Amino acid sequence: MLRIITANLNGIRSASSKGFYEWLETQSPDFVCLQELKAQAGDMTAGMLAPRGLHGYFHYAEKKGYSGVGVYSKQPADKVIAGLGHADIDSEGRYLEVQVGNLSVVSLYLPSGSSSEERQSVKYSVMARFYPHLAELKASGRDVVICGDWNIAHKEADLKNWRGNRKNSGFLPAERAWMTQVYSELGWVDVYRHLHPDATDACYTWWSNRGQAWVKNVGWRIDYQVATPSIADSARVSSIFKTQRFSDHAPLIVDYAY
Repeated sequence: MLRIITANLNGIRSASSKGFYEWLETQSPDFVCLQELKAQAGDMTAGMLAPRGLHGYFHYAEKKGYSGVGVYSKQPADKVIAGLGHADIDSEGRYLEVQVGNLSVVSLYLPSGSSSEERQSVKYSVMARFYPHLAELKASGRDVVICGDWNIAHKEADLKNWRGNRKNSGFLPAERAWMTQVYSELGWVDVYRHLHPDATDACYTWWSNRGQAWVKNVGWRIDYQVATPSIADSARVSSIFKTQRFSDHAPLIVDYAY
């Protein structure tokens, strides 16, 4: 069995102080994908760089206290690819691919467009340039799992207040249509939905810090494991860990018979 975890930490140092690494030791993961490190190499402790039994790989943002992704792997990587080859995207630390054998595990942090129209334009630009890379990955013949915060709720079932968010970043028609293309045209599989096609309130992975969203479970499903069909078909169990809170996101865990 192969266990893959994805978690947006909203600050690796903050999540560490809230018990993330103690929890991780109980999970026996093969891969862990992290987003929003909000740290540079010099901020990382030995335990953050390489938790017990895991090898750590990171792509930091150039801007301090911002973005950044990482992957922990039980096996040492055969190859690590940091970035997509676009300077503006890569300076924000949004893509890290770790290859072990014929398996690629990617930690992805797509931009949020909620802060301004300018950032929404950046988000659309990143999506447009990421799409051909998704096509190349799909055609590579490798087994690929892309983990992370896509900052898009795909369907109405993926957020509580979908009616009130139809004009808001993260649930805009163009964003949702792009996700549909990723699945229907490119052939990627949304692993959680593959296992839980009818889940609604239980599917959320992020809650705003405003208005008692966590207490009322007014959430969004924006954290995904999106996989090539062969490995997606091997997914057996998927869960969202909500017993402890390490950030405003909850870890998404999938076990594959791989």
